[in-house]
Amino acid sequence: MTSALWSFAVVAGLVTIVPGLDTALVLRAALTRGRRVAFATALGVNTGVLVWGAAAAAGLSALLTASQVAFTALRYAGAAYLVWFGVSMIVKARRPAQGVAEPAVREGGGLVSAWGRGALTNLLNPKIGVFYVALLPQFLPQEAPPLVGGLLLALVHNVEGLAWFTLLIFGAGAARSWLERPVARRVIDRVTGTVLVAFGLRLALSPQ
Repeated sequence: MTSALWSFAVVAGLVTIVPGLDTALVLRAALTRGRRVAFATALGVNTGVLVWGAAAAAGLSALLTASQVAFTALRYAGAAYLVWFGVSMIVKARRPAQGVAEPAVREGGGLVSAWGRGALTNLLNPKIGVFYVALLPQFLPQEAPPLVGGLLLALVHNVEGLAWFTLLIFGAGAARSWLERPVARRVIDRVTGTVLVAFGLRLALSPQ
């Protein structure tokens, strides 16, 4: 099992540092909302990854590869969420600046909302489930209990993801004083919103 964990850590580490939707969400939060919200978003992302890992280990997400209807339904739901989220950012960025920086955390559940966005973005992406279904069996030893072994591998991925997000968050903090300007914030929201819409459309239009 130790050898399997190390082997999986190498593959998962390479997947983690490839720029993608998760990186865009966490980086945007770090640049515009501060470290606390960025870490809440990162924990949400990792929660979604852990749930998919557990589902794959338990054999639940294998249904996505067996049922075209289930995969398509989840794919369209995820695509709709990403497009809605991205468009809302773009629309918000088009509004006139008020000259006052938005607080890093809104009262009444700002951190919870950030965590929820990160988690929901991952949970509504069926390709993560398919990724785990395809990858985990390659690294699980035959003698290891599938659920326990799958959770351990997913935890390795989570630790690597959190380490990568921590580097991004603290790195973004160095430029945040300049990026807090209303014009810079609008640019960040437009770019991130466009990325989200592009990911959503790609997810909706992908054949598999």
